[in-house]
Parts: sequence; structure tokens; C-alpha cells
Amino acid sequence: MTTLWISYQQAQSLVDKYITEPFTRIHLRESEVIMRWLAKHFWEDEEQWWIIGFLHDLDWDITKTDQQNHCVLVQTLLRDAGGTDFLIDTIASHWYDNEMIPALQNKKRTSRIEYSLAAAETLTWLIFATAIIQPEKKLEVVKIESLKSKFKNKWFASRCSRDMILECEKAWVSLDEFLQIGLTSMQNIAWEIGL
Repeated sequence: MTTLWISYQQAQSLVDKYITEPFTRIHLRESEVIMRWLAKHFWEDEEQWWIIGFLHDLDWDITKTDQQNHCVLVQTLLRDAGGTDFLIDTIASHWYDNEMIPALQNKKRTSRIEYSLAAAETLTWLIFATAIIQPEKKLEVVKIESLKSKFKNKWFASRCSRDMILECEKAWVSLDEFLQIGLTSMQNIAWEIGL
């Protein structure tokens, strides 16, 4: 069994230390809950998956104006906190093959958890965008049909990579099921994330 060497309490302390923007905290929480639901779906270790989802953008508030260092700095932060290579590599993988980051440019995702993380954290943006265009601006009114329609509309939330979301299929879950998992998991914390 692979280990992280970082507990959920330690992960929370790291987020408290490095994340200052409320919107980033919301994104981390959204990613965490989708990863947890995926872990349940795949019969994987829920705690590992949700910690990985929760920490995946730990360096974002520091690197958002210097994106060449996003997913590079996080490796140092996690290593200094005692994180394992498995934790560090999995988190860095969500920006693999990114031309903006020379250190990650030629790396490829290869595992179910890597595909799941990349797809899940990207899906949060599509679900959020779908919710805020509703008259009520609430997640509870978003229907799966609407989310599927927005996924197909490349002009809607155009910076949200559909190809990245489709990596769910490399993790052996259909797009329809993945969209439902993401929507349901975020609806379950709607009150917490202000939607």
C-alpha cells in the first residue's frame, strides 16, 4: 500500500499556512469531495484520495502570478512537510504535459489516481460555471442534463479543458457517470462553498 505520510490534520495545517484566497480554499474543498467520491466508486483509500484532492493546488496562491512554478513549488512544500514521492508525484501530475512549465512539459499521467485528479479538479470549474449562470445561482438547481449540455458547448467556460475532463475515461469511469459524481459531490457541500 502506498502512503502519503501526511494526515488530513497536517494537510489542513498546510492549507491554512499557504492558502490565503477564499476562492482557492473553495476549489480545494470541491476537488477534495470529488476525489473522495471517486475513491468510494473505485474502492480506493478515501483518505489518500481526498488529501490529494485537498492539497493539489497548495502552491497556487504563491505561484498564480508565476505559473511556471505551479506544481513545481508544491513539490518542495510537500517534501519539507514529510510527504512521500507518491503524494508529491500524484499532485504534480495534474499539470503534466503543460507547455508553460518546462519541468513538467514532457511528463504524462499514467495511473487511475492521476487521471482522476486532473479530471476532477478541472470539472469543479465547469460545475461552478454552470451553477452561477442559473437564475438562482445555486448548485441545487443544476441538473445533470444541463451540465452535459455545458460540457458539449466548447464556448461555455472555454478555459475549462474538456480533454482534461475526459481523462476520467482513462480512469475507467464514463463521462456521464463522472459528471454525475462531480455534481452530486459538490451539491452535498453547496452550503459550505456558498452555492
